[in-house]
Amino acid sequence: MTTIRPLADADLPAVATIYAHYVTDSLATFDLTPPSLEEWRAKAAGLAAAGMPFLVAELDGQVAGYAYLAQYRPKPGYRHTAEDSVYIAPGHTGRGLGRSLLGSVLDLARTTHARSVVAVIADSGDPASARLHEAFGFEEAGRLKGVGFKHGRWIDTVLFQLHLG
Repeated sequence: MTTIRPLADADLPAVATIYAHYVTDSLATFDLTPPSLEEWRAKAAGLAAAGMPFLVAELDGQVAGYAYLAQYRPKPGYRHTAEDSVYIAPGHTGRGLGRSLLGSVLDLARTTHARSVVAVIADSGDPASARLHEAFGFEEAGRLKGVGFKHGRWIDTVLFQLHLG
């Protein structure tokens, strides 16, 4: 059984491990070095202080994925625009966890000051993230060509946007 719930401090090692996989073995993020547990702790504290949700999907007592909202850009004028992040543990993709997490985080987005949610998706050739966002009504808003370089190749990002209200 899957439970979607708020992040607890004890979840951070699992969150760090999940993200580290995407840093080292995929093009889903342009980070080149996995953040430390302390960096994750600081990120979670900052999101909590900003009133932004950070959720985990727990499957059989283990964290199998997570999602959170953050301010899209740090400048004050962006304060009503959030960016979502959704990551699923290897071996747990394709089970609907991303759909459950994104749906839950979007429900919570509607209770924040966010007016719009943006997804910045690396165009690595895998359409899963784009399809997930489109299923929730996100629309493609633009493409930035060759803005990321990782694993020896240039990667586009595709911007998707959902207006909340």
